[in-house]
Amino acid sequence: MERRNLLAAALAAPAAATLDMSPATASTRGFDKADPRFSIAVLPDTQYLFDADSADPAPLKATFRYLLDQRDEDNVAFLTHLGDITEHGTEQEITLAGSTFRAIDGRLPYSVLAGNHDVSSSTNDQRGSTAYLKVFGPDRFRGTATYLGASADGYNSAHRLTAGGRQWLILALDWRISDGGLTWARSILAANPALPAIVTTHDLAYGDDAGKAYLSSNGQRLWDKLIKDNDQIFLTLNGHYWPPGRTVLRNTAGNDVHVHITNYQDRYYGGAAMIRLYRFDLVRNRIDVETFAPWFLQRKSPLAEETIELTGDVDRFSLEIDFEKRFAAFAPPALPAPRPAARVVDRHTAAYWRFDAAGQAVSDGAVVADLSGKGNDLLVRRLAGSGADVLTVAADHHRGAPAHASLRFDGGPNRGALLQTAPGAPLNSATFMNGYTFETFLKLPAPFVGNHSWMGVFSWEGRAGDAGKHSGWSPLEPTCSLNLSPERFLQYVLYTAEGDHNPTSWSHALPVGVWHHVAIVNDGKRSVVWVNGSKIARNPSQPARGVATVGRPFTLGGTSFDLAYDQGFYGWIGDTRISARALRPDQFLPAGHFR
Repeated sequence: MERRNLLAAALAAPAAATLDMSPATASTRGFDKADPRFSIAVLPDTQYLFDADSADPAPLKATFRYLLDQRDEDNVAFLTHLGDITEHGTEQEITLAGSTFRAIDGRLPYSVLAGNHDVSSSTNDQRGSTAYLKVFGPDRFRGTATYLGASADGYNSAHRLTAGGRQWLILALDWRISDGGLTWARSILAANPALPAIVTTHDLAYGDDAGKAYLSSNGQRLWDKLIKDNDQIFLTLNGHYWPPGRTVLRNTAGNDVHVHITNYQDRYYGGAAMIRLYRFDLVRNRIDVETFAPWFLQRKSPLAEETIELTGDVDRFSLEIDFEKRFAAFAPPALPAPRPAARVVDRHTAAYWRFDAAGQAVSDGAVVADLSGKGNDLLVRRLAGSGADVLTVAADHHRGAPAHASLRFDGGPNRGALLQTAPGAPLNSATFMNGYTFETFLKLPAPFVGNHSWMGVFSWEGRAGDAGKHSGWSPLEPTCSLNLSPERFLQYVLYTAEGDHNPTSWSHALPVGVWHHVAIVNDGKRSVVWVNGSKIARNPSQPARGVATVGRPFTLGGTSFDLAYDQGFYGWIGDTRISARALRPDQFLPAGHFR
């Protein structure tokens, strides 16, 4: 095994796919609603910048300029202010703040809410007319794309935005929301039952010096009457207190609710309109958070330079959230329906196998039909001493696979099951001189336990020596095989029909517990391996025309080296298709189907 061990030590890269395909499109200009990576900007207490005759809106203007200038790059979906816009809530302060916010009116969706310095702190949202309500009330937001509505008093608002290819709900709640306001908030959630929700308010939690957050008395009321029983709410944001802090609470559905305090008014220059960017990544299932002051980027002073960016554990951190799982109870993912074989097979299809036939048997001698109609049925056989449990039909499947079923292999050293074409099957001698695409879906168990070194996914069992090839590792090596190294690198080995060439491709280490779509595309000149829509890095440039098959069976679920199988496959294999042409990358599965 020296050749394989040496090659396995080399670094690898990603790869792609091909069953019922259409290209993913991405916007190249402006905010991209479909991009799974987007940002929500959070702006806490700006009160010291709007403080009577010492007001200085310059830092907030700089923050707004930054957000507008960087909106495309950071894919900023929304800005939410957490209250205490001003220090005294006077008409003069509120008017100045309102004019400053005009910089983003119509250019960046946002929400505001009243803090205790913007209104009389002894009142709730039934306080009637105020300078705040006149400037930042419903009239300011009516007609904007994200504005969903406000409570009757005007102090609580709801905003619905589209980002990451889905809709989200933001509730901006008053400093002292009344019971009537809470009833309104619950009605908004009920009217939008499938939307993940973020609650923003001024006072909900406070933090200790270690950065741990605790519900305030007002926060406890919000938790008891609104948050804990509404599973849609997964994140809360508030200002008011410093230092910043965060915690995770468990709601009545047993799911996490992230509770975050964001406030920097105690910092140099009242925080200088410092913002926190919540960078959502729906592919990596995480939110990366960073905190910085755009105005300080332009200032040259010791205090500005040391406060430009905050990097403590409560200011710069990441949240791991499996969004699909977290939102499943109220917004289950819309999975593609099964697709009939007729939508997968065309005149170029050499073989297509799937495992969702009614009553599909996997006992020894059972047949898995070739749905291409080309006569390449697979026959099941187990390795000597292997029991029935080494091969079973499973409902588990890749979300983008045409069939909603797979085969579960429980193989290992000298243990396993194989599916092979019969003697004389057309596939046994197919050489694919004009190109090909080999596709399969596979999943490795988590944890990946036991010895599964060099287990095969599929192979043609013709030997390199039988084909007259001498360029490779051993004359007993199959002329074409897809294998897994001890490090879980995919290895695609090919002995070409034309010339004595032995190009070998290597992927990265495959993650366990998730489905992968593997596509090997050959254009008649060279082969390129793709995994989940991404071309891997290590695809040799040496000639790769045709496959040196010599009439031996095609095998799914294993490979061999000396006529004795040494390693049965361990994991799941789904739909597998072989085409006698090179499929283009824009025919691969849509990006959202690779997860």
